[in-house]
Amino acid sequence: MTKNGNSLDQRTFDKLSRLYIIALSTIALSVIVSQILVRNHLDNQESDSTIINVAGRQRMLSQKLTKDVVSLSISNDEKSRILLKNKIRETLNLWQISHYSLQNGNDSLGLPKNNSEKIKNKFRAINSVFDTISNASKLIVNQLDENPAISIDSLASNIKKITKNERSFLLMMDDIVNQYDLEAEEKVDWLRKLEFSLMALTLLILLVEFLFIFWPTAKSVRATLSDLLSAEKKAKKMAFDADELSFAKEKSIKELRALSHAMDETLLFARISASGNVIHIGNKFSRLFKLSKINKEILFWKILSNKESEQLLIENLINQNKKTGWQGEVKGTLKNDETIWLEMSIIPYIPSEDSLELLIIASEITERKMAQLEIERLTAISFEEKMNQQKIISSKIIENQEKEQNRIAKDVHDGIGQMLTGLKYNLESININDLDKTKIKIKDLKELTTNIIKGVRTATFNLTPPELSDHGIVPAITKLTHELGRLTSKEIIFYNKTHFNLRLDSLKEINIYRITQEAINNAIKYAESSHILVSLSHSKKILSIVIDDNGIGFEPSKVKKVKNGDGGMGMTFMKERIKYIDGRMFLNSEPGKGTRVTFNIPI
Repeated sequence: MTKNGNSLDQRTFDKLSRLYIIALSTIALSVIVSQILVRNHLDNQESDSTIINVAGRQRMLSQKLTKDVVSLSISNDEKSRILLKNKIRETLNLWQISHYSLQNGNDSLGLPKNNSEKIKNKFRAINSVFDTISNASKLIVNQLDENPAISIDSLASNIKKITKNERSFLLMMDDIVNQYDLEAEEKVDWLRKLEFSLMALTLLILLVEFLFIFWPTAKSVRATLSDLLSAEKKAKKMAFDADELSFAKEKSIKELRALSHAMDETLLFARISASGNVIHIGNKFSRLFKLSKINKEILFWKILSNKESEQLLIENLINQNKKTGWQGEVKGTLKNDETIWLEMSIIPYIPSEDSLELLIIASEITERKMAQLEIERLTAISFEEKMNQQKIISSKIIENQEKEQNRIAKDVHDGIGQMLTGLKYNLESININDLDKTKIKIKDLKELTTNIIKGVRTATFNLTPPELSDHGIVPAITKLTHELGRLTSKEIIFYNKTHFNLRLDSLKEINIYRITQEAINNAIKYAESSHILVSLSHSKKILSIVIDDNGIGFEPSKVKKVKNGDGGMGMTFMKERIKYIDGRMFLNSEPGKGTRVTFNIPI
């Protein structure tokens, strides 16, 4: 079995089915496309033989027409001339129809109207010759219609036109037939190339399917078979364990029976069907709702309440959660119209494959719920007043903190810093007689003094940055990251993504600076990070500051429980400050994956 409960056989079969469907569908699609292209080309080429046949017949018809016209010269009797006249008219009609159909198309003859430009040009050249022969033949037919015994001299000029142009027509028609034949061969060559291309494409598709479908599938099947063999070994072990569990099962059944009896007597317990009908209800449930006799046709929600609105709510609750389960509070009404509150759990239970039952386990919480509702009512009344008081208190606290920090900064910078610097110079100028014994001590004193001065300067900078009041939050944070990076030897980068340069309310700027400072200090002190990125961006209504570090990370849920200590208080101070300026703080961290602190402040 796999982790998700499906067998390896089923999983492999489903995967193979999908892959083979994709492969066969691709091949089928390529075959269909090939057939469409070939069939389309063959349809276009279907009329080529007809065209060549009709075009070749035009030469024969022109020769026959000329022969019949010339035969008039040697035919003297009227009956022979009438017969030749009819032949000439029939030949002329067929010759004209074929000639015009070759150019303009004719569905009855199977001639399409798709001549190439070369053939069109050749027809334009031959049309004048055709018209000369055609007109001369029509005149001869008309003269014979009027007088079959007309003299041959009257027909001589038209006969001469026909015999004179007949050779030119044959040569031009030969050229047209050859062009038709050449174009037909070109179509055959194109079809041959198309078939070769389609064959190459099909082979390419088969190669791709082999490389990316069949070969990986074969590897997957081998791996699956290996998993199945491993699963077989596990199944044998499980069969052995099942025998051991059988004895434990019998013991558990006895314990469950005892537990069921205890639940009936001590808990509000019931079993109902998926449709809500009562199957079993515990004794304590019966006593609470004063049920003397249980009718199994009764619906459970009608037991809990005699009010239709409450019954409907409970019915919807059970129907919506009968497959997933539910836990929460339910309001009911006893027969004496007394309100009752239950903390109830709905647990789906499947006694067999084709049935579903629900286990109902509840406890009465009427007194607790009434007290809770009263507390919520009182809380709602005083909440707004408390919030206003909290803002006033926070404002005073922050204002006093700022004053105190300014005073401390001045004292540290002007007093302690100068005295420690003087101490360093005095220690460097000491003249010690025994240099060997005091060298190490003096070196340590120098390093200690230097560290004290560095700490005093860092504290001074942290307390009152002049850039904040003079230039605003962006220059202040820029200086903060630069100085802290220099003093701590950590890579601290500030990135103003949206080039924010606006000034805000002084109190808001101070709080933004302090929470940013606190977040960076936390990353320096506790995260053991080497890189810290402070990024700032803004929109029309929100200023966002994000502090990322690559430190050791932590679990935020544990920090929320800290009541004392720097880490917990620092987080508390940040929350108080961001709350005071109507902002929001988001904390994301995982052990070993660093920390991200995000502040969103309305502007």
